[in-house]
Amino acid sequence: MSHPEATRSGATRPKAVLIGPPGSGKSTVGAALAERLGVALRDTDADIEAAAGRPISEIFIDDGEERFREMERAAVRTALAEHDGVLALGGGAVLAAETQELLAGHTVVYLKVGLSEAVKRVGLATARPLLVLNPRSQLRRLLNERLPIYERLGTLHVDTEGRTPEEIAEQIVKEIA
Repeated sequence: MSHPEATRSGATRPKAVLIGPPGSGKSTVGAALAERLGVALRDTDADIEAAAGRPISEIFIDDGEERFREMERAAVRTALAEHDGVLALGGGAVLAAETQELLAGHTVVYLKVGLSEAVKRVGLATARPLLVLNPRSQLRRLLNERLPIYERLGTLHVDTEGRTPEEIAEQIVKEIA
């Protein structure tokens, strides 16, 4: 029996893969989108935490960013192969060349957000390992570094500012239909 989202190799394909910086709404928009599509949401950060049995911030502290990125690449590879719902990737997952290659041919939704809105959404007291020292400055640096990658990989670019997760999800559903 052939699955409608199957690739030539027979692997399952996500309906949409959400990418974007911290605070862009990957989790909240992902939940709204999955609900609208009647599918499950899978978050690779949650997969990593479940596999490691501890939060990402602890993985960074105990094992370092390199080990976390290795775990992240494996989580993305597995999720892209297994999941047929909505998939949310961690903000830095797209930095890996392997992940960029794996995303080719997928419906990749880049959720755009400006610095001040991202700061409001992320909050400056959350446990985000790459935003520890000067959160606003670090977030600005991450946005500047990753923006060209998000823009290149996104097959659909969606502005999230001033919009509810439901409004964003509705736009995505219309555009991927």
